[in-house]
Amino acid sequence: MNGDLAAALAVVRRDLSATCVVQPVVREEVDFDGDPLVMLYEPDGSGVGVSVPVGVGPAEQVVELAEQVKDWAVEALAARLLPATWPECPDHPLGHPLGARVVGSVAVWACPRSGRVVAPVGALAEVAGG
Repeated sequence: MNGDLAAALAVVRRDLSATCVVQPVVREEVDFDGDPLVMLYEPDGSGVGVSVPVGVGPAEQVVELAEQVKDWAVEALAARLLPATWPECPDHPLGHPLGARVVGSVAVWACPRSGRVVAPVGALAEVAGG
């Protein structure tokens, strides 16, 4: 796994591990063009590839990966008939997931309605009391 992808994934997985009831089976693979790719698999074998864009800063890479992992988690939760709101917005429980964006030079989770920053990506456990 390339260094950028590994670094961004480590940050995002901290939040997933700390705050989500579904966890992926993570495998390193190579896409059709020979580029590094990480696959997030469900126990049933379904999966999705995630990657980081080249040529952007670390915060942008974390945001892009956070959104991809969020999409995987929402689908995995829905497949198990659980509320599909990861990471859950503390201001609107069961309403919608938080969105990842860059504020300054930091990747953060924020409410998509109000714009309120909830936590830096990778620090959701601290906000959730974990």
